[in-house]
Amino acid sequence: MLKNDRFLRACRKEEVDQIPVWYMRQAGRFDPEYRKIKEKYTLLEISRNPELAAQITMMPVHKLGVDAAILYSDIMNPVESLGIEFHIVKEIGPVIPHPIRTLEDVKRMRPFDAEGDLPHILDTIHILHKELTVPLIGFAGAPFTIASYLIEGKPSRNYIRTKELMYGAKEVWEALMERLTEMVSSYLRAQILAGADAVQLFDSWVGALSPKDYTRYVLPYIRRIFISLEDLPQPKIYFPGVSSGEILPTLREIKADVIGLDWRVSIREGRRRTGGGFSIQGNLDPMLLTAPFPVIQEYAKEILDEGMEAPGYIFNLGHGLFPEADLDKVKALTEWVHHYSGERLKEGGAVRG
Repeated sequence: MLKNDRFLRACRKEEVDQIPVWYMRQAGRFDPEYRKIKEKYTLLEISRNPELAAQITMMPVHKLGVDAAILYSDIMNPVESLGIEFHIVKEIGPVIPHPIRTLEDVKRMRPFDAEGDLPHILDTIHILHKELTVPLIGFAGAPFTIASYLIEGKPSRNYIRTKELMYGAKEVWEALMERLTEMVSSYLRAQILAGADAVQLFDSWVGALSPKDYTRYVLPYIRRIFISLEDLPQPKIYFPGVSSGEILPTLREIKADVIGLDWRVSIREGRRRTGGGFSIQGNLDPMLLTAPFPVIQEYAKEILDEGMEAPGYIFNLGHGLFPEADLDKVKALTEWVHHYSGERLKEGGAVRG
């Protein structure tokens, strides 16, 4: 049963007593307890163990005092339902032994079946739905980001093969994006129906595209994903990843509730570029967590002051927590954000939301 729903209220631009806080990758390698678990189990092994995955999901709620939990999983997990072999390799990321390069490769993909192929993910959500007192965020990787791994065969810096296929093999690109759009839409729906209180669509690497290419090759599929979920009342978040500031104006018509920003665009400017219709989430540079705490406070205060200029703001990082982050420092930041924003809102020094 939820005892703290301020994250959901902020997603809906409703009144809050404090600005809600959660962090991308908040259940991760910066936590010594998690590192010990990872000595025994791989990420995929944990994902297939609902009790352990639920335990890790809940760790930051208990240790940091955040206002939402995000499902412990990986954006590549639903890909196994398509019959695509992949491995998560330490210090590299997802590796696909047989990359997708042709129309025949796409046609060989199996129909996506969350209930049949990913019951462990849904069982984890069932456990968390019963035990959490803060909202649970489910998530999926967006079609472009998943496609970049499937085409390149591993993480890439310049996405040469992805863009080569996108520009030069229209039929293959569209067929792949269609299949991934169907997968993502069904996967997010399954998570919500299993008990997720909100969902986030991660488009981590779409900032590699120009606004023109994003609008032509990616945006139609993003629109379709959110339209497919429009009948469900749970908040939907779109995070277009790093270096995505130039594509923000193209997002104005998508049926999401919240847009996540990286640290290169201010909260105020992000609101302007997206037209003011969304709640906004973000966007402290994760690397600032290496700074002395007064410096962190200085940057966080500026972000919060802009965030509280209008209803609908959620404090987060501009990307995920990294392994070198200090647990105690992240906890102190969470407490400080709650205290500072709570005092500002109590004094009437900001628009509530």
